[in-house]
Amino acid sequence: MLNQYETVFIATPVLSEAQFKEVVTKFSELIAKNSGEIINDEDWGLKKLAYPIQKKSTGFYHLFEFKVEPSFIEKLELEYRRDERVIRFLTFRLDKYAIEYSEKRRIKVKAKAEEK
Repeated sequence: MLNQYETVFIATPVLSEAQFKEVVTKFSELIAKNSGEIINDEDWGLKKLAYPIQKKSTGFYHLFEFKVEPSFIEKLELEYRRDERVIRFLTFRLDKYAIEYSEKRRIKVKAKAEEK
């Protein structure tokens, strides 16, 4: 059975735009190769961190929302830990209420983007 997950990772701010896209591509391909289905993929850009991590005060944030087998999460998090470009990550399973909320949030984000 596939569960729905959301993962946010923070990449080091010293990366160029192309290097950051490479990191995002690496993880989206990893999800796809493991029979995962990416539902949502958002680039939140460079943001200030709440506290310094590895002496850095900013980082590139990226969010993936996807469906995948539960056994894959361990593999994904191992890849986050191995990649020195990722300074923090958080992955969690969405319950039915969180799925509902994220669908509403996606609609709002899409509506805002269309207004511009």
